[in-house]
Amino acid sequence: MAVGRLGSITLDCADPSTLAAFWHGMLGGEITYQSEKSVAVTTPQGLLTAMRVPDHREPSWPEGTVPKQIHLDLAVEDLDTAQTEAVRLGARVAAKQYAPELCRVLVDPAGHPFCLSLESNFARIGA
Repeated sequence: MAVGRLGSITLDCADPSTLAAFWHGMLGGEITYQSEKSVAVTTPQGLLTAMRVPDHREPSWPEGTVPKQIHLDLAVEDLDTAQTEAVRLGARVAAKQYAPELCRVLVDPAGHPFCLSLESNFARIGA
């Protein structure tokens, strides 16, 4: 049984409004949520969010000196249950948690961060 559904793909950036406007132009859909920290573009294919990250630096791919900056958000009904199952499958809980009552940050076995977010968060922003 799946732990959750793909809620969104999130792109880290310095300017979420500009990045979301670009992807809105590329993908169509609708900007369904906007704050100083993040902007959501809802398309028939799914939700793409742009999130402001302090001191953001552009990825230097393929050189790798600055890694790629993208993470998955999984929409879940129960954070504690989803976190327990993710850890059982091999994830570890990240040391820094930003809003653990709404979202849990974990790291996959290869070191990629991802979020478990309450399903209700995505309903609020249009996914």
